[in-house]
Amino acid sequence: MGVKKTFKFIIEGGRATAGPPIGPALGPLGLNLMEVVNNINEATKDFAGMRVPVEVEVDVDEKAFQVKVGIPTTTALIAKELKVEKGSSKPGSEKVGDLTMEQLVKIAKIKRPGLLAKTFKAAVKEVLGTCLSMGVTVEGKNPKVVQREIDQGLYDELLKEED
Repeated sequence: MGVKKTFKFIIEGGRATAGPPIGPALGPLGLNLMEVVNNINEATKDFAGMRVPVEVEVDVDEKAFQVKVGIPTTTALIAKELKVEKGSSKPGSEKVGDLTMEQLVKIAKIKRPGLLAKTFKAAVKEVLGTCLSMGVTVEGKNPKVVQREIDQGLYDELLKEED
């Protein structure tokens, strides 16, 4: 076991290159940069079009590396589902899109490991909070209304605990 160094990058899913920020950081360590870049791109291809946190752990002596992919931001996941660039600049009055409950649940499942929520219902409500600040409705409704409906048990079947 040699000396380990960890490098963190934010890259566009599936689009890492040997240029900055990766090349200048890892090049001096004598790693095969294309191998690292191809590894990152393979690991992040499902997040195409999204900015993804990536961690590269390097064993400096053995010239070995390991890639760990983080989870994109909730905002990035919502934007991808809606195929929009970003949220509304006036979320109170201008809406940028409408998610289905299924899309909302899908995003909450992806984000679940990184959220502070104790239950899956709470995780979904956390994602709804991001929807609110982005100007995104769910099933045509204000996210606050959907949060209340969740509290009332309207979506219990859809939001069963998977823990």
